[in-house]
Amino acid sequence: MNYADLFRVTLPETALEIAALVVLAVDLGLLRKAALNVRLATAVAMGVAGCGAGLWAIGIQAGSGLYVDGNLVLANGGTAAVAQCGILVLTALTLLLLFDSIFTKHIGEFVAVMLMAAAGGMLVAAARDLLVIFIGLELLSLGLYILTAFAKSSGKSAEAAMKYYLFGGMSAAFLLFGFSYLYGLSGSTNLYWVQGNIAEAGASPLFYVAWILVVAGLGFKVAAVPFHLWAPDTYEGAPAPAAAFIASVSKVASFALLLTVSGNLLMPGGPISGQTAVVERILDETYRTWQPLAMILLVAAAASMIVGNLAALAQSSVRRLLAYSAIAHAGYILLGIATQPHFSGQGSPFHFFMSTTGSWRVSSQAVLFYVLTYGLTTVGAFGVVAVVERATGSDRLDSFLGLRKRNPLLAGVLLVLFLSLAGIPPLVGFWAKFNLFAAVLGEHAGAVPFALVCLAIAMSAVSLYYYLQVVKRVYVMPARDDSPIKVHPVALAALLAIAAAVVSLGCFPTLLGRWIEGF
Repeated sequence: MNYADLFRVTLPETALEIAALVVLAVDLGLLRKAALNVRLATAVAMGVAGCGAGLWAIGIQAGSGLYVDGNLVLANGGTAAVAQCGILVLTALTLLLLFDSIFTKHIGEFVAVMLMAAAGGMLVAAARDLLVIFIGLELLSLGLYILTAFAKSSGKSAEAAMKYYLFGGMSAAFLLFGFSYLYGLSGSTNLYWVQGNIAEAGASPLFYVAWILVVAGLGFKVAAVPFHLWAPDTYEGAPAPAAAFIASVSKVASFALLLTVSGNLLMPGGPISGQTAVVERILDETYRTWQPLAMILLVAAAASMIVGNLAALAQSSVRRLLAYSAIAHAGYILLGIATQPHFSGQGSPFHFFMSTTGSWRVSSQAVLFYVLTYGLTTVGAFGVVAVVERATGSDRLDSFLGLRKRNPLLAGVLLVLFLSLAGIPPLVGFWAKFNLFAAVLGEHAGAVPFALVCLAIAMSAVSLYYYLQVVKRVYVMPARDDSPIKVHPVALAALLAIAAAVVSLGCFPTLLGRWIEGF
């Protein structure tokens, strides 16, 4: 490795870091005494430009990643590139929503921290080494804690940040313990060698402990049950743009990492040496030994779907409703990660592993499709909530009464986004669930995936009820206040663009699907 290779591979992250430094320099130097709206517009414009530069950098990247002593440390292309593009687009959209949610005078610092956190998320998505993964997660997490606490005049913001920080510290400890055990068992921090060395030596009881610790640490990042307790308070107390960032960018980075880790630790392979008969014996043994590890993810998936959807039924705050909805969606996505291709109903494990590389790729693409479209829809949902909250002073369900009369465009955006989250065709949320469930019920599916897909469909029906509770107040129930709700033109344009993308990708889902396949 040389520094030229490091710079080439980390060029998108470097673009964000440079943009963050420029935002700070301009806001605290040149525009120190300017009006707040001028500083806001300038900071957002530079932040969006930084995201655009990051997308350009991903487009011109060449090579197969960063290698240290022959081991892949940072990946280019594939899952990493898809997740990084999603992170940049979602970050830019979140920045545009700042125009209708001014909660601090320190706007330059807020934008800079958001860009740095996004850079951490991009690092997480590309990492293939335990140490790099942990560094990227900490860069992302520290930024999220700061963003959550940025509304200094709000007691809920401070409380949410403290809870988020404490839970995050514990999850980081679990994750680091798990990584240390994986290193001790394999003698390497590179995921490729961790996979191969443990597969060849056989899984020990300590490996099960390590996997449980890793699932606990990453389960916190994606708000999966039982590691979800921070999410409702954080989504409710954080400033709306910060909540949108946590619900979208953080999820994309975390699920991309979970795809990487589970794809390595749950699919024995790597640098296994020996004759074909020896390799077949190793794979047969590890398939039976490691299958319970996937079951841990399945239990978390089922619990997340049930707890998230049922708890959302009792919420009177739309922010908390979206938080429990996020927990349920994490369950759907975990289902796609855990079941393919670990639960074959037929054939030898050796022949199964040899024939399901394509099946794993299909499952990964379905997960990425789901995560990206969910992140896009959630950013828009929090944008609408921010506008209503600013106008009414509350995010309660009754705050949305008569929104169709107060702002028909905003009501239309909310209708599209919430129906998409519920999975109603022809919106993109329907195709996200359809693709994911179809991947789970693939050619090698057994009874366990079938039962869990049935559970997911039943829970999706439950989610339709609480999403319609919001829509009913917007379109059916009478308004208490007929005064119009004004939206900043830039924020409204961003919300309309998100709604248009949700409808367009729903009508033409292959556009996004083929783009993902192209990496």
